[in-house]
Amino acid sequence: MIPCQNESCDSLPDPLFDAAELLAQELSMSRSQLYAQALAEFLQTRSSSAVTAKLNGVYDLESSAVEPDLVATQLQLLSDAAW
Repeated sequence: MIPCQNESCDSLPDPLFDAAELLAQELSMSRSQLYAQALAEFLQTRSSSAVTAKLNGVYDLESSAVEPDLVATQLQLLSDAAW
């Protein structure tokens, strides 16, 4: 592992560090810029609003309605269950 040069990051496995180094060179940016951009994109994709937006996009294209027969079966099973 190659340690980072400041206290704001941890060590990275060598293959990951090497891949990041190569990509940073290909994109003509520093490793710090690459890490910052990658972390920002990661956090954005993990945010609840991003997840909600993606789900809304799916439900804009597909119905989320449950088939009536399935609803009836679920209700029957629930009514038979001991709570």
